[in-house]
Amino acid sequence: MAEFSINKGIGKPAEFKGLKSQYLFIFAGGLLSVFIVFVITYLIGINQWICIGFGIVAASVLVWLTFMLNAKYGEHGLMKVMALKNHPRYIINRMAYKRLFTQIKSTQV
Repeated sequence: MAEFSINKGIGKPAEFKGLKSQYLFIFAGGLLSVFIVFVITYLIGINQWICIGFGIVAASVLVWLTFMLNAKYGEHGLMKVMALKNHPRYIINRMAYKRLFTQIKSTQV
C-alpha cells in the first residue's frame, strides 16, 4: 500500500497533492456529494450508464475547479475574496451637514 505525506511540518497548512487547507475540504466534500447524488440517482432507477456518466463528468469538473481555484487564489486567497464581497463599496452618511459639525450637548441630571 502506498504512503502519502499529508502535512509537511509544524505551523504549515495541511497539503495533499498540491491542494492546500480549505481546498482539501472543498475537494473531499464535493466528491462525497457527487457520490451521494450518484447513489440516489441509481436507486431512483435512472439508467446506470447515465449515472456513471454523470459521476465521471461531475467528479472531473470538481477536480478541475478545485485545482484551478487553488492555483488562482492560493492558500488564503479564497477566504479574502469571500470577505471582500461582504465589505461595502462606499459608506453612505445621510445625516445633515449641519448636524455633523455641531456638538451634542449632554443632559445630565
